[in-house]
Amino acid sequence: MINTVLFDLDGTIIDTNELIISSFLHVMGEWEHSAPWTREEIIPHMGGTLEQQMRTFSGQEDVSKYVKGYRAYNDIHHEAMVQPFPYVLEVIEALHQAGIVMGVVTTKIRPSTLKVLERFDLLKYMQTIVTVTDVTHPKPHAEPVLKAMNELGADPTKTLMIGDSPVDIQSAQNAGALSVGVAWSLKGEEKLKEYNPDHIVHDMRDLLVLTGIEARRT
Repeated sequence: MINTVLFDLDGTIIDTNELIISSFLHVMGEWEHSAPWTREEIIPHMGGTLEQQMRTFSGQEDVSKYVKGYRAYNDIHHEAMVQPFPYVLEVIEALHQAGIVMGVVTTKIRPSTLKVLERFDLLKYMQTIVTVTDVTHPKPHAEPVLKAMNELGADPTKTLMIGDSPVDIQSAQNAGALSVGVAWSLKGEEKLKEYNPDHIVHDMRDLLVLTGIEARRT
């Protein structure tokens, strides 16, 4: 029986999609001599670290000034453009009441991770938080998921890692945990299926079935 659930953050439980895309478009619009990127071209790269994405978009190795500009724009517009996906708050409360141990494994930095969890009163449920600054090798490497499981004393065979990106699925698989893709991913359900996740959920409430809290809905 599942007793541990790990969540990716952006695009999985918190809808930051439009904020992320608009932040990239804003920063890229300020670059000189850079080819324009479209929303459709940005989406496939979402899920990796911010630095990795900026190197792809800019073609440059040193992206520190672009990262700074991205975070400044992101911070200004965060309050107006971020919200949980449907049923996230209710499902996480139900998992907590059922004794499921939970944590977050994200490629965000710790300050912005804590900010969004605190805003929606989710921090109190998370018994471990592994951010990109807490690991040497970010997702898709096994290290982030392994670190979270080690901190929780979790059994990989009883642990779900839930995410909206191929890197979430791969990190779970590399760590021996059960991988779960979310069908509301901007990348699309079919793209996630290419990475052979153990499960795809179409509604946050499906997690109540996967963890055995509720019977399968008809």
